[in-house]
Amino acid sequence: CVLKMFIFMVRDSNSYQNLLVWQKSLDFTVSIYFHTKYFPLDERFGMTSQMRRAAVSISSNIAEGQARHTHRQFIQFLSIARGSLSELETQIIIASRLNYISNESEHDLLARSEEIGKMLVGLIKSIR
Repeated sequence: CVLKMFIFMVRDSNSYQNLLVWQKSLDFTVSIYFHTKYFPLDERFGMTSQMRRAAVSISSNIAEGQARHTHRQFIQFLSIARGSLSELETQIIIASRLNYISNESEHDLLARSEEIGKMLVGLIKSIR
């Protein structure tokens, strides 16, 4: 099934680690850590921490949801991941307006976020 290949990397098991959306969100988190590394030091407990926590929350909720016993619970955690993604998008825009990241970085990060968001919606639809 094409949809199943979209959602899972072809491997032996259906672990959350095989979910393409989890893999992309993990890479996205690493990218957020890289970008926030250069934020002003006085933002260490502000924007830097907030963006990193939101980014980590995306892949963490995908993983936790996949480990739950019901489709309903999985969908709930995927919805939380979508919320964290939206939160992070807002923070990316704020960081750009504060000139903490370049316009180019903002566009790149938002494009990656949009791709992950579409994948989350697709996964939710496939579970329903």
